[in-house]
Amino acid sequence: MAVTYKQLGAAAGSGTIGTAANLYAASATAGTSTITSSIVICNAGATTGTYTIAINTASATYASGRYVVYQATIAAGDTIALTLGLVLDPTNRFLNVSSSTANINFSVYGAENS
Repeated sequence: MAVTYKQLGAAAGSGTIGTAANLYAASATAGTSTITSSIVICNAGATTGTYTIAINTASATYASGRYVVYQATIAAGDTIALTLGLVLDPTNRFLNVSSSTANINFSVYGAENS
C-alpha cells in the first residue's frame, strides 16, 4: 500500500455556520483510506467567529452524530491546530467545514493510503 503525505486540502469558511463546504474528499475506491494528522483553523478577520467540522457520507452536508467540532469559538487573529488522527474511508469520505465568517480558513494535513 502506497502512502502519500501532504496537505490534503484548504478552504475558506462559508460565512454561514450551517452551510457545509468540502475541505477534503477521500477516495471512493475500496481498500483506500486517508488519515488526517492535523486540521488548522485560522481566523484572519477582525472579529470573533465560530466554526464546525464534521465527517460525513455525503458531500457538503451535516448529519447528527457526525460532528467532530460543533460551533467552537475562535478569536479574531487567532489560529487553532487540532491533532486528531481522523480516518476517512470510501464510506465516510467527506471532511466538511463551515464558519460564521468567510475570514475563517481551514487546512488539513495527513496521509493518503492507496
